[in-house]
This record gives sequence, structure tokens and C-alpha cells, in this order.
Amino acid sequence: MPYKHFRLTLAAVLLTATSVLASCSSSKAPDAPLSSAGGSSPNSHPEWSQYTFTIGDNGGDGNEELAKISGVFDDAPYKVKFARFDYGPPLVQAAATGDIDLGSVGDVPPITGAAKQFGFKIVAVQRGADATKAPENIIVPKDSPIQTLTDLKGKRIAVPQGSSAHGLALLALKSVGLGPKDVELVYLSPAAGGTAFNTGKVDAWSIWNPQSALAVSDGARIIAKGVPPIDQVNNYYVASEKSLNDPSRRAALADVLTRVAREFNWAQQNPDQYAKAIAKETGVSLEDARTTVDAYPFKITQFLHEDLKAEQALSDAFFEAGEITKKVDVNTIYGNLLPDGFDSTKVT
Repeated sequence: MPYKHFRLTLAAVLLTATSVLASCSSSKAPDAPLSSAGGSSPNSHPEWSQYTFTIGDNGGDGNEELAKISGVFDDAPYKVKFARFDYGPPLVQAAATGDIDLGSVGDVPPITGAAKQFGFKIVAVQRGADATKAPENIIVPKDSPIQTLTDLKGKRIAVPQGSSAHGLALLALKSVGLGPKDVELVYLSPAAGGTAFNTGKVDAWSIWNPQSALAVSDGARIIAKGVPPIDQVNNYYVASEKSLNDPSRRAALADVLTRVAREFNWAQQNPDQYAKAIAKETGVSLEDARTTVDAYPFKITQFLHEDLKAEQALSDAFFEAGEITKKVDVNTIYGNLLPDGFDSTKVT
């Protein structure tokens, strides 16, 4: 296997560790660890000392390592653990069962989870800060004759089923008058999709970063970006109803989410540290981790009316394509944890 194929496949495999829990360490970076979050001392919330929150880490986003480097949870009056997931649908299911309390996913897993009547809520948005930079893409091999989306007719496209990349594939096809029946959607996990893409068993791959960024750095070509007008550039934080329905745990979870927002704001102001966190967490090279960081700048905000409209349109597209069997009213699956006007780029 050529080195570039080995590197991409290895990265995909490393990103599929299943739900391995690890407690936060208290180590800090020497350059500007984060300060305490106000209003969350043990004295003001003594019951919080009994809580342990599990944060779902979707595909190695650097969250766990960043928490150690930045020290954002060092003074938290509760404990925090992390659970690694291959991609979004299992994370949403874990939130519904209460196995995790909070986690970030793409735009589709909340829809497919709601169609299965899972108990969770969307509580915040990881909002793409640059509408020209996509969190995911549809890619083809370097020497592929496929040049445009219309060339995908009759071709095999690898997608992780029920994921945001699945949504991108449907919306991109729809934008040129094609539907699922005009292509062969091959449902594969990210790791299996990488192998199929590298060995020529599929013609295209709809996938997110870092897999997309790594493939492009190895010569793959992008034929559709997950950006407007085809797709939105947002991810979503989902939370367990178990935590949301308890007033004290809900308040503590809002503090957790605020710290996560501050952590990622710090990370984007310290891109080298961010890249090191991703590299350590996933096993990819530091160069590839830097590519991933550069590929998707974002901020964390409330779930807004514009997000509701975008999610509802995506949900309707999934229903019309027969990818879900139950209509989803997005109004029923969100409940903001962050205050009005919250913007992670403005917190310190």
C-alpha cells in the first residue's frame, strides 16, 4: 500500500476507537491556561461536587487533550470524563440513554435520532465562522474522471449512514436534480469508507475533516463542499434529557458547556496547541492536524431561528428521500443552555 494511502487509512482507523472513557488531567499549558468560570464554586453549588459529567468526543476533535492543556476544568466543582465515538449517530444514542451528558455532532444525527424517538435535545451550535470553509466535503480520487456532481450519476458513493456527510450527499445530489436512486450510496463507517476510497471500491466519498482534509492533502479532489447554498457549516451540541430534566444538573451542565466554549475559543487563538491536541488524540501527524485546524474555524452560540430553518429543511429532505420513516419537527428537539447573545469568541 502506498504511504499516502496507509497514512489516510491509519488516521481513519485511529479515529474509530469506541467509547473509551478517560478522566481529565489537571496539567496546563505554560502559555495562558484559562481562568476560572464565574459562579461555579463549590460554595455556591455544593451539590455539584457529587456530579460527574461525560462529554462525548466525536471522532477526535481534540476536546479531551485541550481540556488538559488549557486547564479549563481544573477548578470545576464537578468531575468530567470523555467518551470517544466514531461518528455522530452513536453519540446521539448515548446521550439519549444517559451514557453521556453532552457532545457535538453534525447536522444529521439529531434528525435521525429524533426520527427514532431518542430522548435528547440540541442545546447549542458549533457555528462555522467562515462560510467558505467546509467541515465536510464530497471527494474523488486524484485521477478520477468525475469532475462535477452530475458525473456521480450511476456511481458508488461511500457515506457514513445517518451522519452529516450523509446529509451533504443528499443535498448535493438534489442541487443538480439527482436523488438516492440515481447513485449507489454505500453505507460505511469512516474507517471502512477510507479503505474503500483508497482501494477504488467506491467512486466518491462524502466525509468530514480530518479525513477529508487528509485525503485532499494526498491528492484527492473536492467536487462539492458542505457550505451554502448546498449545506450549512454548523455542528450541534446535544445533551441528555436525564441531565436537562434535573434543575441542578441542568445548571451545572450549562457551566460545562460554557467551559467547553471557552476551551475551543482558547484553542483557536492558540492553533499550534490545538493541532498538538488533535495529533495526540488521533495519532495523525502534526502537519495533518494543522490542516484540520485551518479547515474549519468556528464559534459556539445559541441555537437560533436560522438553525431551526436549516435543520427543518434537512429533516424534510431526509424524509422525502425515504432515509427516515418519521417526520421530525425540529421545534421539539432543541432547548438552549447558553444565554441570549452568547458568543464563544467574546468569552475569556
